[in-house]
Amino acid sequence: MKPPELPPEHPSVATGGVGVLLVNLGTPDAPTPDAVRRYLAEFLSDPRVVEIPAIAWKPILHGIILRTRPAKSAHAYSQVWTPEGSPLAAITAAQARALQARLGDTVTVNWAMRYGNPSLPSRLQAMKDAGIDRILVAPLYPQYSGATTASVMDKLGDALRAMRWQPALRTLPPYHDDSAYIAALEEDVVAHVSALDFTPEVLLLSYHGMPERTLHLGDPYHCHCRKTSRLLTERLALRLPDLRVETSFQSRFGRAKWLEPATETVLVAEAKAGTRRLAILAPGFSADCVETLEELAIRGREVFEEAGGERLAVLPCLNAREPGMAMLEALARRELSGWVAAI
Repeated sequence: MKPPELPPEHPSVATGGVGVLLVNLGTPDAPTPDAVRRYLAEFLSDPRVVEIPAIAWKPILHGIILRTRPAKSAHAYSQVWTPEGSPLAAITAAQARALQARLGDTVTVNWAMRYGNPSLPSRLQAMKDAGIDRILVAPLYPQYSGATTASVMDKLGDALRAMRWQPALRTLPPYHDDSAYIAALEEDVVAHVSALDFTPEVLLLSYHGMPERTLHLGDPYHCHCRKTSRLLTERLALRLPDLRVETSFQSRFGRAKWLEPATETVLVAEAKAGTRRLAILAPGFSADCVETLEELAIRGREVFEEAGGERLAVLPCLNAREPGMAMLEALARRELSGWVAAI
């Protein structure tokens, strides 16, 4: 977009730019109890994440959870931490760089986290200060949930409320059934399964869990996950006809009833039923993180093998590889239509 023409002697104004802001969930700054405590305090204080009245929840959060959970979670993070830092942050940054290369100089691509750093408000302000006043905010959650997508919108509203001169915004819709997303998953799954040194009997599609009550309150997350599974299963049936596909939900927390079946329960049941070779894919995660690299690849393997399974492979998320980036480029170009000319 051409910058506006200003009268002589008018102060320079940074404006006229178009940008994309990728947003992922978040991560602690380091794999230490103190850093994890700060991260969990922000994450678990979000009423979108924990839908319990604050008067009842805060004593539990500060009196029990933030005293006991950080050390355990820090150990999990330490097992997957990389020289570049948190896997989620490193991969999200790589996705932003790859999307920037695909879109070219017409659009500026940046990234942020809903919880932790770099924060969404700070990145939004930095883009506005740089003259980017039309921004596509892209939550990297294929399946909509109040605890994820809506929470990004809440934080976005908080950030805008603090800005005198706000940018114009668009937001990326959920893409759980988008043909580009399903095609990217199909291509990636076929490539990775074909590269394994064993032939899996079952592909388990493991999504992040949510309390079951959210489904009854109208959250479409469960339906979105099931639709993704159905569409991907239909595509894989043509490419990998001997592979049985199942769906489960991981990362339970607390005593409430959660969406079922639970991933660990399915791993045990499959092994005890005679399944010896199994692969897991986490389609709801746009980038590998502690939930895939530690919860599934380390603890999930232990659960499966202890129950009698022999081989388990956790397939990587789309991350910044070609299929996933081609999908993000297609989604971004579609949503930027009208703001930029034939990018």
